[in-house]
Amino acid sequence: MSATAGEHGAAQPREMWTGQVGFILSAIGSAVGLGNIWRFPGVAYENGGGAFLIPYLVALVTAGIPILFLDYALGHRFRGAAPTAFRRLGGGRLKWLESLGWFQVMICFVIALYYTVVIAWAASYFVFSFDLRWGDDTAGFLTGEYLQVGDPGFSFTFVPAVLIPLVIIWIAAIVVLAFGVARGVQRINVIFLPLLVVAFAALVVRSLFLDGAADGLNALFTPDFSALADPNVWIAAYSQIFFSLSIAFGIMITYASYRKRRANLTTPGLVVAFANSSFEILAGIGVFATLGFFAFQQGVDVAELEGLTGVGLSFITFPAIVSQMPGGPIFGILFFGSLAMAGFTSLLSVLQVVSAGFQEKFGLTPRQAAVRVGIVSMVLSVLLFSTTTGLIALDTVDNWANNIGIVLSAVLAGVFAFWVLRKGPELRYHLNAVSTFRVGGVWTLLAGVLAPIVLGYMLIQRIVSLIVEGYAGYPDWYLAVMGWGTVVFFVVAALVLTGVRWRRSPDAFRPWPPLPERMSQADAATTTEGGRS
Repeated sequence: MSATAGEHGAAQPREMWTGQVGFILSAIGSAVGLGNIWRFPGVAYENGGGAFLIPYLVALVTAGIPILFLDYALGHRFRGAAPTAFRRLGGGRLKWLESLGWFQVMICFVIALYYTVVIAWAASYFVFSFDLRWGDDTAGFLTGEYLQVGDPGFSFTFVPAVLIPLVIIWIAAIVVLAFGVARGVQRINVIFLPLLVVAFAALVVRSLFLDGAADGLNALFTPDFSALADPNVWIAAYSQIFFSLSIAFGIMITYASYRKRRANLTTPGLVVAFANSSFEILAGIGVFATLGFFAFQQGVDVAELEGLTGVGLSFITFPAIVSQMPGGPIFGILFFGSLAMAGFTSLLSVLQVVSAGFQEKFGLTPRQAAVRVGIVSMVLSVLLFSTTTGLIALDTVDNWANNIGIVLSAVLAGVFAFWVLRKGPELRYHLNAVSTFRVGGVWTLLAGVLAPIVLGYMLIQRIVSLIVEGYAGYPDWYLAVMGWGTVVFFVVAALVLTGVRWRRSPDAFRPWPPLPERMSQADAATTTEGGRS
């Protein structure tokens, strides 16, 4: 069978990356996002410092890379966004497995709604850096003057300082998506990723020469090996790897589907994985060298500082540091510019999952999908996250989308692919047939057994914790609506979209390359069943 036969049955040829470099840069641009800069340094510090790198690397090798390869194999072999890929994976027996793909699409849809707001904040603070507009009370400025944070609930009191940059970011994202994969998403990543690396590297170099920088690095990298005996440290490592690689919620499935038939998968996957981890370590160096300076200025230990992760680190602690350091405005411009660029490239990958899913289901062009999906998303994003309750809504939805939605998606993908459908040999064969770095039975064991078990444990632990302890002191009714309600939305929307008729059926499809005769009759029968359905 030819390399292009059986692609879709659609009138339009499938979009493609221009080459391997474009794909790698785009995949790295997706993986390197806000979490690399504001999450990894604090997580490492709180979980054993330098010793955390041990479980971190173990998690990367045993879960991160295997699941990344699984996503690549699904997207590349079955030539579609997540709903198409999972439907074809299920074949004639489990066509309804498409709903797992839509579950992932809905995760991306919701993440995009609030992720865009954080980019808008970063863009605002990029402008504020020129005159240090936040003043001396950075916490008061963020929650008061800038975000005007209210109590948990639902407000239609819009905050113009958030609303305006938010709309601008959405318009920019829609325009990029409308240009398609190669001329839009890839081109932005080719421009932004080198700029991001240069800007952040300059920031790190500057931070290393600050007073107290060594104290900050010692706080981050001094190993506490006793922490390795704590199961929660290992869970934190798997969690960090899992969330930072853009795996298990449709992104890498979609990105791999845009690669040519004869395209290396595993070697670029290793490049993406280790590039992402390298940037996280670089971010840790820059952030903690800067925190060391801040502690030095205040005459306290780094351990006594607050706000070492997330929103507090980026929009409270860092502005305070910028105000005190020599050449602070330049440092602020570099930091918030890097934050905005990293966030924007990741946002594009999240939105591309949604756009691709609707393109394939409803026969839309990239431009039509970008405009329709983008406008609906922008309106919802503005209504939910540009008001005085936006920060609280963001915090709640993000916690449930990441810790429940994505982890559940990963567990289900592994269980269905390896345990129910027993597609492990076929997916492994596909990876080896097109790649230079070959995977063996160990990959099947890691992606199909270890990862679902570890992630399943994480999921159960998190669900129990949220039910028993609640979250962040927010009212139970609010968590029920904005937290658990988000997960219910994922499920209901996935089932509804699965039930909608396809504009062009994706079932007249045969995976390439065909399985060799030496593979078991059961595997061959399972594979061709989907092609004949």
